Amino acid sequence: MRKGRFVIGIDYGTESGRAVLVSLENGEEITDHVTPYPHGVISNELPYSGVKLGFEWALQHPGDYIEVLRVSVPSIIKEANVDPKDIIGIGIDFTACTILPIDDRGEPLSFQENFKEDPHSWVKLWKHHAAQSEANQLNEVAEQRGEEFLSRYGGKISSEWMIPKIWQVLNESPEIYQAADRFVEATDWVVSQLTNQFVRNSCTAGYKSIWHKKESFPSKEFFRDLDPRLEDVVEQKLTGDVVSLGTKAGELSKEMAELMGLSEGVAVAVGNVDAHASVPGMGVVSPGKLVMAMGTSICHMILGNKEVEIEGMCGVVEDGIIPGYYGYEAGQSAVGDIFGWYVNEAVPSYVNEAAEKEGIDVHQWLEEKASQYRPGEIGLLALDWWNGNRSVLVDTELSGLIIGSTLQTKPEEIYRALLESTAFGTRKIVDAFQFNGIDVEELYVCGGLPQKNKLLLQIYADVTNRPITIADSKHTPAVGAAMFGAVAAGAKKGGYDTIVEATNEMARIKEEKIKPISENVEVYEKLYQEYSRLHDYFGRGHNNVMKTLKSIRNNSNVYDEEKVY
Repeated sequence: MRKGRFVIGIDYGTESGRAVLVSLENGEEITDHVTPYPHGVISNELPYSGVKLGFEWALQHPGDYIEVLRVSVPSIIKEANVDPKDIIGIGIDFTACTILPIDDRGEPLSFQENFKEDPHSWVKLWKHHAAQSEANQLNEVAEQRGEEFLSRYGGKISSEWMIPKIWQVLNESPEIYQAADRFVEATDWVVSQLTNQFVRNSCTAGYKSIWHKKESFPSKEFFRDLDPRLEDVVEQKLTGDVVSLGTKAGELSKEMAELMGLSEGVAVAVGNVDAHASVPGMGVVSPGKLVMAMGTSICHMILGNKEVEIEGMCGVVEDGIIPGYYGYEAGQSAVGDIFGWYVNEAVPSYVNEAAEKEGIDVHQWLEEKASQYRPGEIGLLALDWWNGNRSVLVDTELSGLIIGSTLQTKPEEIYRALLESTAFGTRKIVDAFQFNGIDVEELYVCGGLPQKNKLLLQIYADVTNRPITIADSKHTPAVGAAMFGAVAAGAKKGGYDTIVEATNEMARIKEEKIKPISENVEVYEKLYQEYSRLHDYFGRGHNNVMKTLKSIRNNSNVYDEEKVY
């Protein structure tokens, strides 16, 4: 039997959840196990009932999250051959803003027979964009009232955040709104299931729910001006103490310990956001280092010593990532999702056949072909808005674009253009930080994409003209979550008293750095200027064709007489 002291990090992603067993001594990932969500992302119709969903919906089944605990945690304990008594803490991270309505017993309303056919009773995933109308109205009212909180979110609240999603429930399903005892982040709900104690974590509250450490939530007057029915939303639907990261939410209950194969009483940390947990997971506890969690989307996090207004930020929260600093978050709504869409929906059959013949993945085949081109050689330029724009425009109604295609354009050239477009999107974010006095000296990357696509990293280094440090971990968010689990346990129980102490012992990065190539930097600077022109032309109101096309689509009678949410 393996000896030592361990913590578990549980990372809830978009399509699956994974549990990782981590050594407290050096951050080594002993073993991991992934559980795909049985119901996946629900975007077309509800399970069981077949109720149709409209455009921009993205739901999940809360039971899938418990399935991760039931399957993945016992699996890593068995595979690692460790004594459950040597596991002292648990931390979880989650995609956000992912919310659900619960009753006064903590049960999701979608579990209840009389509500399960109403889509608003289910989990709204982070990329649920059907609350854009509510987000637009919220931003208009906040701007008219001169609400100071807007400056902390780059001037706009996204439709991905909690308040627009709650307001959509109220507008479209007031019976669900009334039945809900609380609306909660999925990360906080899972923690409550583990401990039988409900608290809200300061990270999701600050970045996703317009909560402020000193000012709390927006005023009753603001909510009343939004909608008189929302006047008491904070007191009625957002109850629960907001506590800082690393806080011990409670201890593992007997029931959940039996389900997971652990000992009752293990310390459980308050929930966290997946990307934010990556910051300590990569050893970053000081300013100047932009941490990028690269996967289906990208979250960009950086620490600062001051609070300043930056266009398009997803939020700036005091102590929101690392205690003692202001944590800034920006993001791109789709990155890996764009490449996945292209491979799954748009490449010709001969590409799949060639990749299969060579015994490699289609992405790998395209990358190898695309890497044979020099910057600028493909003659293409793309906008990375295939799932809208999160930063800096904060507009989910924007869409993708490729310009420069000819009858000679090859699939690998389009693939490279899509890679480059996401790098240009990151450059926009870097420039926004720099312009407002938050220095970005280097990039730190983690997640699935950096482990798979070397060309992508080189393009990012060249486009941003900054060196890139890579996580020496396959599951950086889970390792960061595990670190907070160690802090929840505390030094007296074999953990650590601060996240900085945990980071010093447990964080791991690769020695090699990806450095920019000067001749590539020069060419990409020219391409970036053209990207910026397209960015402003289509994204700042000069040409609203993208929104017009969506409006025409949304008003078409797609489902005839069927009820569509």
